[in-house]
Amino acid sequence: MNKQLDSNTILAERDLQHIWHPCTQMHDHGMPGTGRVPMVPIVRGEGAWLYDADGRRYLDGVSSWWTNLFGHANPRIAAALAEQAQTLEHVIFAGFTHPPAIQLAERLVQLVPAGLDKVFFADNGSAAVEVALKMSFHYWLNQGHGEKTRFIALSGSYHGETLGALSVSDVALYRKIYAPLLLTPILTPSPDAYEGEPGESPAQVAARRLGDLRALLERHAHETCAVIVEPLVQCAGGMRMYHPDYLTGLRALCDEFDVHFIADEIAVGFGRTGTMFACEQAGVSPDFMCLSKGLTGGTLPLAVTLTTTRVYDAFYAEYASGKAFLHSHSYTGNPLACSTALATLDIFRDEPVLERNRALAAHLARRLEPLRDHPNVADVRQTGMIAAVELVADKASRCPFPAGERRGLRVYLHGLQHEALLRPLGNIVYFMPPYVVSEADIDHLVDVAKAGIAKALAD
Repeated sequence: MNKQLDSNTILAERDLQHIWHPCTQMHDHGMPGTGRVPMVPIVRGEGAWLYDADGRRYLDGVSSWWTNLFGHANPRIAAALAEQAQTLEHVIFAGFTHPPAIQLAERLVQLVPAGLDKVFFADNGSAAVEVALKMSFHYWLNQGHGEKTRFIALSGSYHGETLGALSVSDVALYRKIYAPLLLTPILTPSPDAYEGEPGESPAQVAARRLGDLRALLERHAHETCAVIVEPLVQCAGGMRMYHPDYLTGLRALCDEFDVHFIADEIAVGFGRTGTMFACEQAGVSPDFMCLSKGLTGGTLPLAVTLTTTRVYDAFYAEYASGKAFLHSHSYTGNPLACSTALATLDIFRDEPVLERNRALAAHLARRLEPLRDHPNVADVRQTGMIAAVELVADKASRCPFPAGERRGLRVYLHGLQHEALLRPLGNIVYFMPPYVVSEADIDHLVDVAKAGIAKALAD
């Protein structure tokens, strides 16, 4: 017998008594009926849609923080999870292993760029970045280069909220408060095409910014462990996008100056940019690749850091040498999560996912094209299934709206009233839907966004 669900209001009241939500000023929610932003209790999902306790639905235009690939409650992934739950839910991963983790590691190594043949499991994206940072530093230490203690990151970068990941991030909203606790990265200017000079192509911006990176490496390579980037799209930094040539040049510079290349593909991996992994568009293989989010199709938390045999061999020694990498998480290699990841990879294997995504991306581009002429839109940009619309107070100067006006929030609230989950980044309205959306779903998202933008700019 199904238990009668509480209403939205009752669930919101219960939630706000105890729960502190992520990336949220809780005062915005206030108490039910009094806050500026409603708390929306979701009780089920189906495909690209989410349903609240009162029966209203919302098209998930942001893939629930970029995790969901093949729809909510995907039957194929759910079946794999249920089957595994009846066999083995978890086992310590130090000294023990299990078939789902072995199979997943084998399949990932076959999918990722060549040379990444060692897989270290973690729980979430930030943890995967922490692993890469620590592993890179520890590699150089084991090689007798303890002077290498710093990392180079792109301006506007974002790599997660744990202290190490936040240390190599450059979004003030997340970093500023905790700066006294963090490592200080060496920042190199982003190849963000939006910041190009008038008449400069994205490839020319990339070439110019590679020159900036070269100059930094000439001064700092001796103390640098690695350069870390989000390939092609700097997501949380405002959906900033750049040309693949930058990755090609970055790989060459890392080789020349003997520093590692860390590719944070947590948000952009698994088809988001049009290829399985963004690095493929530059034909490069990093020294470390961090994956999470879409790895399980958005079902369970899981992350991996892939690296090379060369890195692995620097730790392979007698225990007394002190070279072991002792980083660990309690739920490392969780069998349930690994099984959902395997089911996700099965869908990529058995269905023309990337081909279908290209058609959906082309349709999204066509629908967004008219916004380029909007007087308060400075840029419409897209890489694969990721698209963004930059709202500004003045198109000619690209002067932004004052942050306190929260124009993007108005778009979000309008979306909730019209069956769409669109959660902008500041005043950047973006689209990153699950791959199971139809062209009609895309039409709905864009239509709601356009109306929301008009409403947000009305005064």
